Amino acid sequence: MDADGQKNHLKAYGMTYWALDKQLKVKWLLNYRGGSFLVPDTDAIQRECQIRGVSFEVISSDKAESILELIDSPSQNMEAVVLEKAPKIAVYTPKGKLPWDDAVTMVLTYAEIPYTTVYDEDVLNDNLLLYDWLHLHHEDFTGQFGKFYNSFRTAAWYIEDKKEAEALATRLGYNKVSDEKLAVALKIRDYVVGGGFMFAMCSATDSFDIALSAEGIDICEAMFDGDASDPGYQKQIDYNKTFAFTDYILERDPKVYEFSSIDMTTKRRIFKDADYFSLMDFSAKWDPVPTMLCQNHTALVKGFMGQTTSFTRDEIKSNVLVLGENKTNGEAKYIHGIKGKGFFTFYGGHDPEDYTHKVGDPKTELELHPTSPGYRLILNNVLFPAAKKKKQKT
Repeated sequence: MDADGQKNHLKAYGMTYWALDKQLKVKWLLNYRGGSFLVPDTDAIQRECQIRGVSFEVISSDKAESILELIDSPSQNMEAVVLEKAPKIAVYTPKGKLPWDDAVTMVLTYAEIPYTTVYDEDVLNDNLLLYDWLHLHHEDFTGQFGKFYNSFRTAAWYIEDKKEAEALATRLGYNKVSDEKLAVALKIRDYVVGGGFMFAMCSATDSFDIALSAEGIDICEAMFDGDASDPGYQKQIDYNKTFAFTDYILERDPKVYEFSSIDMTTKRRIFKDADYFSLMDFSAKWDPVPTMLCQNHTALVKGFMGQTTSFTRDEIKSNVLVLGENKTNGEAKYIHGIKGKGFFTFYGGHDPEDYTHKVGDPKTELELHPTSPGYRLILNNVLFPAAKKKKQKT
């Protein structure tokens, strides 16, 4: 999985998932040649790799043992993590939403990793319990319809999306979309606390935390829910309820395409050609989880924009790990934390291979980006739940 040895990094994850789905044991060799995978040598695996265009090397048992001995050496920042099962994957996205509008569904499809789409009714009916891993589509959990009001309130798609969201909330027994989205956010919170793995990108990251922190508070203006927001609602925000963020200031103006001070989009002073974020270096033996999530063939990854592009460093809770950051601009791009028995990862931006993806832009063709480092980070998270859990040291 290094830069020179692999022709298609993205499909390699799908190949690994395929092996796990066949009940084959896989070892993820953290920090060894870009985070390579050690799989049993069978004719079926070789044939499938060839069909998918995935580079592989056949090695002897002795060579495999020598690699594992090298990895096990205390002098090497490496670790061999056993992957045990193919995780069941759910993508939270509205029915009828074009799949190319979301980087995760695009890369799962390209890598040939199966997933099921779920939405509000599924979540409220506790169907998340059927899945090991959940991705949050680019959703607005605050009930403000993505803060698209100023630019798109007369657009047919905005009017239709708003009408459908209101009808769904009514059908599910809620007076407002914001109330229904809060109920969904609370169910997702419970899923994570109970041991689930949650991955979110773009606006699903900060709007999720904001919704949790505003439980019982009306932060929506009249054009969103038909009545005024609560006066002085900023002082009522409860940061103790959030997963990742704290001390942020909400954006009150409904005409501003922004939820809060969490997002760095308007505060960035970086030119496109110089926009990169660096992945943090962790101890593979002592911190295998963040090491897994940072596996790549480069430590420097191209930046990309979104409604929520990146996170204000000073507004991230101290118990949350920053996995990727642009230190000169004071922003975190990629963060991870523990909530109860589960885990969450937030990744800023919309599409790792489309710098300023806008509504209506053509989809990214991943056939043109088979070695994308930005997309690899998504797939690290997909395989993360497959890892055998080590007993905690006491």
